[in-house]
Amino acid sequence: MKRNALHELEIWKNSTRRKPLIIKGARQVGKTWIMKEFGKTHYQQVAYINFEQSEILKTTFVTDFNIQRIIRVLQIETGIQIDPTNTLILFDEIQEAPKGITALKYFYENAPEYHIIAAGSLLGVTIHPNTSFPVGKVDFLDLYPMDFDEFLQNTNPNGLHEVLQQKDKELLTIYHERLVEQLRLYYYLGGMPEVIASYIENNNLEQAREIQKRILSGYEQDFSKHAPIEIVPRIRLVWNAILKQLSKENKKFIYNTVRPGARAKDFETAINWLADTGLIYKVNRVESPKYPLIAYADLDVFKLFILDIGLLGAMGDLSSKTLLNKNKILTEFKGALTEQYVLQSLNSNKKIRTYYWSSDSGTAEIDFLIQLEDQIIPIEVKAEENLQAKSLKVFVEKFKATHAVRTSMSPYRIVDWLENIPLYAINLIETKESNQVKVTKLTYNSREDNPFIVNEPKLNYNQYAKIQITEEQQKIINYLKNKSKKRKDILEDCLKISNQTKNFKHHIEPLIEQGIIELTIKDKPKSQNQQYQLTAFGKNQLKQPLT
Repeated sequence: MKRNALHELEIWKNSTRRKPLIIKGARQVGKTWIMKEFGKTHYQQVAYINFEQSEILKTTFVTDFNIQRIIRVLQIETGIQIDPTNTLILFDEIQEAPKGITALKYFYENAPEYHIIAAGSLLGVTIHPNTSFPVGKVDFLDLYPMDFDEFLQNTNPNGLHEVLQQKDKELLTIYHERLVEQLRLYYYLGGMPEVIASYIENNNLEQAREIQKRILSGYEQDFSKHAPIEIVPRIRLVWNAILKQLSKENKKFIYNTVRPGARAKDFETAINWLADTGLIYKVNRVESPKYPLIAYADLDVFKLFILDIGLLGAMGDLSSKTLLNKNKILTEFKGALTEQYVLQSLNSNKKIRTYYWSSDSGTAEIDFLIQLEDQIIPIEVKAEENLQAKSLKVFVEKFKATHAVRTSMSPYRIVDWLENIPLYAINLIETKESNQVKVTKLTYNSREDNPFIVNEPKLNYNQYAKIQITEEQQKIINYLKNKSKKRKDILEDCLKISNQTKNFKHHIEPLIEQGIIELTIKDKPKSQNQQYQLTAFGKNQLKQPLT
């Protein structure tokens, strides 16, 4: 399988300041596999040691930290003649030998020529408190479930991975439908390597779901095996409450949902234990989106997510039909899945902390806030093609933001400070200075009955804007050249297709968004006599080819 972290391991191997490396991550994210695969492809031989399987190896580091003695024991136990120039030493499940972690310091100080990678699950919660951790003497690599890009690399033979890698916004639009289809599949499968490997081999979604449930069961067994016995029941309560919390419109974690009458002090330790194991992500609210965000975080208010979207779906026992066929049964939980996906993507790729913001009145909420370089970027997450940006409008007006991101199932577009990034391409998010698309000013129109809901802005494109017109849309423009027409006439008479909402969204709506056509009865959008006509901008475009 292909993992992006292999490239990071190459950088580590070739670094002149290389230190022993510790790979961190939850169980089942692929730590053992990636160590062995890297050793197989980049070294002549690999000396692999699993501390769960040998008591002799556990005692190797007890008496002292003589490097040559340690190397001799490793050679005997592995049968490998260790040569520091071409041998990779792998310490797996190193949390089972705390002194082995301390020994990494002495390898760095006294024998830096050896290439050593260590890995362990639950490192933050299983190491004895008296163990000396080699602070500053080791490098770290965080490994997460496979992200959507890695999913495409391993499952899709049609080059969609290359489409994402090229970061070409126009190319993304061409392959938009295919990418959305693959993203829905990723929502179901998630990024656990064993699940994806099974799907590649068998093309069986139900078998993949059984593996996910087995992984979840293994995690619950870890609670009893590794957590202090007095907090195990509370860990289970928190773990089982996450699904319910995310199913609500307000996804803020409420202790009373875990257990009636519960307080923060009752469950803080359990939540921290789950976070330290990498099984959950904690997203704190910020009171004010100022730089640096961490200084304004409210540590008592947060949302909790788990490590993988596929496992979240398995927790809820969601069927493949529900996720793959855009089933309307999902309401609030569809939003939870989408937020889980976005958070997971930002964590694994940007490797930055995420926060969220909500107004004091609770009427507006920004799903995520991130800090890129010296910029604070608000991100509003939409599960489908909903292009309303009510909370972003409130946020931008209140804090004078100059760059905001809405991510949805709609194609890429950018207007002034508002950038719509398709969900499948959320990792393309960047600072305003990095985005060189030239566009015109954005104007919002609030609905009088609810000022927090705004209509998608009508665009005034200038000479720098890029207009993308399909062959069918060009037919519509020519059809409206001399006379306004109803939606039914445009679809059935001009394009010879059915008058369905999906066809309207695909062919007519983009022309409205680009300011090429408009409503004839603007104050009554749903009027039965409503028609569409070319704007002055649209008529002007008839004089020159549209691209």
